[in-house]
Amino acid sequence: MDQKPVEIRVLGSLSQIAAGDWDACACPETTDGGRPLDPFTTHRFLSALEDSGSVGAGTGWQPQYLTAYREGVLIACAPLYAKNHSQGEYIFDHNWAHAFEQAGGRYYPKLQIAVPFTPATGRRLLVRPGFEAIGQSALVQGAVQLAADNQVSSLHVTFCTEEEARIGAELGLLPRVSQQFHWLNEGYADFDGFLAALSSRKRKNIRKERAQAQSFGGEIRSYTGEDIRPEHWDAFWDFYQDTGARKWGTPYLTREFFAIAHEELADDIHLVLAERDGHPVAGALNFIGRETLFGRYWGCLEHHPCLHFEMCYYQAIDFAIARGLARVEAGAQGEHKLARGYLPTETHSLHWLGDPGFADAVARYLKAERAAVAEEVEVLTSYGPFRKTQVEEQE
Repeated sequence: MDQKPVEIRVLGSLSQIAAGDWDACACPETTDGGRPLDPFTTHRFLSALEDSGSVGAGTGWQPQYLTAYREGVLIACAPLYAKNHSQGEYIFDHNWAHAFEQAGGRYYPKLQIAVPFTPATGRRLLVRPGFEAIGQSALVQGAVQLAADNQVSSLHVTFCTEEEARIGAELGLLPRVSQQFHWLNEGYADFDGFLAALSSRKRKNIRKERAQAQSFGGEIRSYTGEDIRPEHWDAFWDFYQDTGARKWGTPYLTREFFAIAHEELADDIHLVLAERDGHPVAGALNFIGRETLFGRYWGCLEHHPCLHFEMCYYQAIDFAIARGLARVEAGAQGEHKLARGYLPTETHSLHWLGDPGFADAVARYLKAERAAVAEEVEVLTSYGPFRKTQVEEQE
């Protein structure tokens, strides 16, 4: 048996790791020249968060990138952060924090393996091909040891893949199941092909919503890559600030993040703008993966009926069909997505809690929660907009 040692290092900045080394673990599939499965764990995206000040000092997201080396070669890594709050995570543990502190414990700081502010499923235990088993094990054991050595309350791995959830559970972490709404491309030739799969009532409603949205008095345009101009980001920053102020109090991302995104991430971005007389009045920001379009942010300076549905959901479907993408992930929460063709889908996370009694209590809670989520997914799916039979009355 190969017993070569693995060295765990914790690094405070991605600038300490060459982009090629990190991405060899984060997105090895790009060696064929294609896109990463998702851009969110790439060196360029995580560096944009760090370099823009969106994470780091004063944000409650302090980088502690976890790396595993074997004979001087990076074989695995994970985007790990020390956190002093539970904001920007979307897998909610506020009740855990309250219960632990009511019992006399100190919940914060905690450790989080995650992509900040990004409720999108993807790999979190990033491993160079050929080192899967040893790399994943080293990251989990290293993160747990780091949490124990620093006497923090807990470690969390959020929006990991289903396979990672299984592996983490085998290594002693507690699995948690949540749900989002995703649109699946069943090989539709165009948007009308998608509509044909819906019940007559839902089909008519979506057509009505799209017509209402288009009547706002201007045009809706899509941009990606070099078509995105600096002034588009000026407009989108205003939209993002408006949404952030209403949802979170303070926007998570800084203005500098969007400036860096323009230079480093433009090819990963699908930007939708509603423009009237050459001036954007609303916008939606998506990120492009190898098989998935990830809906991230929306904002507006004017309210127009159904414009939100059009720009966030229907334009995303149009783009996914045109690009041959398999799915659209529309972000966290929102049962209103169901009527628009986005079906409930389970998402996964992993948790380690240092206090044995607290860990036992959470484990019992998670078991009940998994059953409840499974039932909710089944019930919501049954209320979906798709035709229940192959034969339905024609319009």
